[in-house]
Amino acid sequence: MEVTPVFTKNRLTDKKIVVNRGGTRSSKTYSIAQLCALWLMTGECGKGNYIMKGVWSTVRKHQTTLEKTVVRDFEEILQDNGFYNQIDHNKTKKTYQFSGRMVEFFGADDQQKLRGAKRNILYCNEANELEYRSEFFQLLMRTTDKIFIDFNPDDEDIWINTELEKRRTLDKGDVETIVSTYKDNTFLPIALVEEIEYLQKTDPEFWKIYGLGEYGNITGLIYENVNIVNSIPDNAKKVATGLDFGFTNDPTACIEVYKHDKDLYLKEIIYETGLTNEDIANRLKSLGYTMQDEIICDSAEPKSIEELYRQRINAKPTKKGKDSINNGIDVLKRFNINVLNTSSNLRKEFRSYKWATDKTGNSVGKPIDKFNHGMDAVRYAAIIHLAHRNTGIYSII
Repeated sequence: MEVTPVFTKNRLTDKKIVVNRGGTRSSKTYSIAQLCALWLMTGECGKGNYIMKGVWSTVRKHQTTLEKTVVRDFEEILQDNGFYNQIDHNKTKKTYQFSGRMVEFFGADDQQKLRGAKRNILYCNEANELEYRSEFFQLLMRTTDKIFIDFNPDDEDIWINTELEKRRTLDKGDVETIVSTYKDNTFLPIALVEEIEYLQKTDPEFWKIYGLGEYGNITGLIYENVNIVNSIPDNAKKVATGLDFGFTNDPTACIEVYKHDKDLYLKEIIYETGLTNEDIANRLKSLGYTMQDEIICDSAEPKSIEELYRQRINAKPTKKGKDSINNGIDVLKRFNINVLNTSSNLRKEFRSYKWATDKTGNSVGKPIDKFNHGMDAVRYAAIIHLAHRNTGIYSII
């Protein structure tokens, strides 16, 4: 098994709680998935430390996002090492068992699992999505041996910093923080390395957080007051669905937009790389979409729109023109924006989408070209269904 420095550091630590604070693409998630696979195969949960029978729980805020990330990595690692066996994998219960050891995957929104049986080892992926008292603390109290967590440090006031890295480290001394950057990921393609290092020149705030893995608070956010909600009200009507195409490095993002009076409710239904147009069509059909459901897409992708339409998805182009990005933002900012708590990627975009600045730090009047896949999908829908042109000015309908 080829491993990274992040894997080695996590393997060697003797602390009960291991905080993996890292920049983007630093291999922290994949490295902990490798540790999980190593434990399943051998019983080792750290150099010289073995738990031959027990349970490893891998948890994220929501099960659906977990399946697209850690579960996929975990299966790939087992397959690469010739260890994967479908008989041992219960896809219904989201468990994998071997020789008295079980790995389980679940979302923290599953209250029965959250407050259920104890475990030996816990891994919280994207732990900054979790609430401290109602979620992480419940998991902590049911974990006997070891806890791994990972996250991007885009909020220095988060509980991981205040409760674990500071308070618990001082009081109990059983926490170790491993800081990782893209340089720790020996498998990262050079094109992505260059893209990350470009932040150093263009955006010092993002470079600090996503390049160096250091705490920082992002200023100049475009949408400053975004509410996180548990559900969409019954009286909110779906007005549109927006779709932004991606493939290799950029995800395809599909967002449903609901409206009630001055409130918008946004629900992420697709956010994934590597999807072909046929994959997108099949995914939408599995979610119940028919030709009666309009999907507003990036008008710069006429071929993709036509391919979706031929797959019986009612894909239509948005309208673009001079200042259409800023005009779309203006339309959205006239509403109260509410994001469903299950929409983890869209929530992250709202925490990071900000105005671009020049070398002196002054705004240049347009948004950054990052963290905008879900943003663009929402904007495409807004331009068509939430505004109309009146002598060149967008107005609320």
